[in-house]
Amino acid sequence: MTDTQTTSAPVLDLGPTAPSFPPGFLWGGALAGNQCEGAWDVGGKGLSVADATTYKPRLDPTDYQGAHTVTTADVQAALAHEGTGMYPKRRGNDFYHRYAEDLDLMQEMGFRSLRVSIQWTRLFPTGEELEPNAEGVAFYHRLFAAMRERDIEPVVTLHHYEQPLTFSIDRKGWHERALVDHFLRFARVCFEEYGQYVTYWLTFNEIDSIFRHSFTTAGIVLDQFAGMDTEEAVYQALHHQFVAAAKTATLMRELVPGAQMGVMLTRTLHYAMTCHPDDALVALRTNRENFLYSDVQVRGEYPTWLHEEWARKGFHVDIADGDLEAMKDGTVDYVSFSYYMSMVSTRDDTGMQKVSGNLTSGAKNPYLDVTEWNWQIDPKGLRYSLTELYDRYQLPLFIVENGVGARDVLEDGTVQDDYRIEYFRQHIEQIGLAIADGAQVLGYTPWGCVDIVSMSTCQMSKRYGFVYVDADDEGNGTFDRFRKKSFDWYRRVIATNGGDLSDL
Repeated sequence: MTDTQTTSAPVLDLGPTAPSFPPGFLWGGALAGNQCEGAWDVGGKGLSVADATTYKPRLDPTDYQGAHTVTTADVQAALAHEGTGMYPKRRGNDFYHRYAEDLDLMQEMGFRSLRVSIQWTRLFPTGEELEPNAEGVAFYHRLFAAMRERDIEPVVTLHHYEQPLTFSIDRKGWHERALVDHFLRFARVCFEEYGQYVTYWLTFNEIDSIFRHSFTTAGIVLDQFAGMDTEEAVYQALHHQFVAAAKTATLMRELVPGAQMGVMLTRTLHYAMTCHPDDALVALRTNRENFLYSDVQVRGEYPTWLHEEWARKGFHVDIADGDLEAMKDGTVDYVSFSYYMSMVSTRDDTGMQKVSGNLTSGAKNPYLDVTEWNWQIDPKGLRYSLTELYDRYQLPLFIVENGVGARDVLEDGTVQDDYRIEYFRQHIEQIGLAIADGAQVLGYTPWGCVDIVSMSTCQMSKRYGFVYVDADDEGNGTFDRFRKKSFDWYRRVIATNGGDLSDL
């Protein structure tokens, strides 16, 4: 090196710098029947676990069990209650009666897809009937036909926290093997009735949430398992869901040739808090536990580490003859996931500020901002997740939930939600960069595209949508729909296939 030569900082290469989206990318939105339909006692519908979840806006993220545990007494109270009261999901946003209006708004935005769910209890009110409820069957025919008339591709979840409530008392939820056959009867009706409309199916929404909130995910009421190790009991329920998911995928291929089945994972991305090897090991273990659910449904078998863990803890999970073969035969065609935030792992979080997010909690990442509900905002974590998942599985990916909950204010018939536009702009840009870097992504359906009742707190005031619904947390209001500023922004994004992400 001569005296005149100088050194410069190395250029950090993070890959492509220009987002890219393929032709036919499935832009759209996502809803869940239990959070939007309402009409909880209309058309012969039975009560689901969602109809027993109560309004609780002041959750303490440090008291997770206190916030999400449901007791037998809670279930009995829900069964006895004849109105909506403190059960907001019983009223939703009245999508059951207003779906045509909502679909018109989605068509106006240019939606190419809409993720919805089929409520098990609309078709089988208690889950044990041998024949489906005709009024429930007819409703989803109307819904899917209306979507197709508007060139909106249905993406359909079969089990989105909507199993019959009676199973939680009579069957101990998915801990009992009987639910596999009951679910397959429900799935068969869905495929036979709606296969003409639906190409993209999902079995269990966020199947990994079974340990975070076992009641809504698996109908498990923990106080019914006195004298048992509840973790072992949940693993047994999870095994039954894995078997049901695999057999459902096989059944779909028999009844709906050309259709595709996906796994649906909550991507709870964890970074190591520091470069200390113990922090790295904690993050590695946490991410591995998250991948368990997609690993099983993609690869068709349990990972070695899980068998070792069961042996170490002395757990016995009853695996019936033929279960492992069924899991191997019924693998998925694509990997879908929700992504809202990332978390950090550390060997010791004593004294650290805590954050929450999608029914989980952890130490705060000092490099990230948080929402009003204390969820961390990490757009690049979505790119990280897409790259990691595609490298891991080499299957098409589908982002079926993403978004930001906010306390919107309706003024002069609209909401000036620039904060939502900025959130989506950053996340969509990162999706495009992951695609440009080689990930195959089918589509993007932001969560709660029309305001709905939130899952964890059962609030309407925690709003996600591009469309404002005039209803408050107690169910007061006209339930009329209003376009937010983000409505026009997202319409332009779709029209340009992600080419124009600039502000309005």
